[in-house]
Formats: sequence, structure tokens, C-alpha cells
Amino acid sequence: MAVSEDLVAVDVHTHPQTEEFLTAMGKHRAQMGKHFGSERTPVSFAAQADLYRERRMMAVILNSDSETTSGVPGAPNDLLGKAQDDHPDVFIAFAGIDPWKGQAAVSEIRRCHAEFGIRGVGELNPARQKFLPNDRRFYPIWETCAELGLVVMFHSGFPGAGAGSPGGMGYKLDHVRPVPYIDDVAADFPELKIISAHPGWPWHLENLAMVWHKSNVYLDLSGWGPKYLPPEVVHYANTLIQDRVLFGTDWPALDVDRTFEQFNGLDLKPEVRPKILRDNAVRLFGL
Repeated sequence: MAVSEDLVAVDVHTHPQTEEFLTAMGKHRAQMGKHFGSERTPVSFAAQADLYRERRMMAVILNSDSETTSGVPGAPNDLLGKAQDDHPDVFIAFAGIDPWKGQAAVSEIRRCHAEFGIRGVGELNPARQKFLPNDRRFYPIWETCAELGLVVMFHSGFPGAGAGSPGGMGYKLDHVRPVPYIDDVAADFPELKIISAHPGWPWHLENLAMVWHKSNVYLDLSGWGPKYLPPEVVHYANTLIQDRVLFGTDWPALDVDRTFEQFNGLDLKPEVRPKILRDNAVRLFGL
């Protein structure tokens, strides 16, 4: 996959919005729309590709499968593979898996890697999928990803899923705490590249400590308008962990233009800004 010389940014965190992906959201479609203040409406892969192409950006397209806990099958990973084939100048595909499916999840990862050349797995959401990443029952999945050189993305911090609902739809905040759950995986699989998605609030200090401590862990800034980022996140992104921070929006929850504009308003060193926007992701994904 070649990178255009005029590439401005890589958005490492986007969620496809075709009918198949909206259907796979199940009850979360309305709940997430209410939480983020915008109704989820269908967007074709071609339209999403044009959105990013016009801005000279690439985008990671993510998938998820929580069938075991929700009863709703995830959207087929083949859709992401085809979108990447159709728009190789824009899309970087990650496969969605249900960790509770065990060997079937491992087989799906291998299939997607062989057939579509996926670059990673995720976004895995321990709250919504009701699992703990450091549970050794799931270690064969991380072993497979490490073997294939795939990046694994875990949601960290406050989850939008269930937010504002009685009992949070049964989702437990502790499951998305970065330390010890993601940190244990990073320690046990030092060859595995991990993205801890989102700043990780209210455990953003734990998240920063983990990224600083473990050189195989990256932090993406998605899910927060950059002007609202905790000051510690901006400080560490600008200094100690500048080589492992990634630009992301969480599109369509956050608007691409608005997020990019706010990011450019952050007080970052001139040499750090392109690292976060583009260079760190290009290196991480081997583009």
C-alpha cells in the first residue's frame, strides 16, 4: 500500500456506516445517536472514501462483533476487505472479532489476513463485549495477531455504549480500564503492537503511564474534541510519547473537519504535529 506524498493525516479510528454496520449496532444505534447528539444514517464506503480523499487523508475502518453478548451478529469483515480493495488509497481495514468465539475468532483473523491483507483487529470493546483482555482464555487471539504482525485496538476509558441508560445497559466501566487489563497483554506479548483507543478518561493518567512504559503500545486521540483533551494528554503527546500518539476522530461520532481544526489549535511543537497526524501511523502500519 503506497502512501501519497501529499498525505495530510491518517485517521486511525473510523466506524463504517453502511446499512450492514448500522444493523449490527442493534439497540446501540439509537442509544449512541442520542449520546453523541446525531442520528446514525447510512453512508456508503464510496462516500466515506471521497470524504477522506478530498481532505488528503487515509482512514482505518474498524469493525466489531459482540454476537455472544448481544445476540446480534457483527457486519461481515468481507465488506471491509472489499472496501480496502476498492479504495486502497484511502482505507486500512481492521477485522472485527468476537473474543468469546475462541478458535472461530482465530480462524477469522487468519482468513481476513490471507484474503484481504488486513492490518489489524478491532476495535475490541471490553465493556460492550464483556471480557477482560488479560483473561488467558483470550491469549490465543493475541498470539495469532502477534504472529501475523497485526495491530490490536482496544477501547479504553469511558464507553459511549450504554452511556446515559439505566445501569449503563449492564456494561461495567472497570472492563475498559487500561491498567491492568491492556497493560498485562502488552507485557505478556512485547512483540504485539497495541492501540489503546481514546485518551482513556477517567484513567487517562494510567493510559499515559502505560504508553510511556510499554513501547509496543500506542495511544489514539479519537472520541474527544481535541480542545477538550485533558492537559496531561496534550503534554505527554507533545513530549515523552510523541512517537506513539495517533490522530483519530471516531467518525461519524466526531466530524472530521472540526476535529482536524481543533487538533491544529493545540499547542504542539512543529516537529510533533506531523508525527501525530501522519508519520506515526505510517510507521505503525508499514505503509
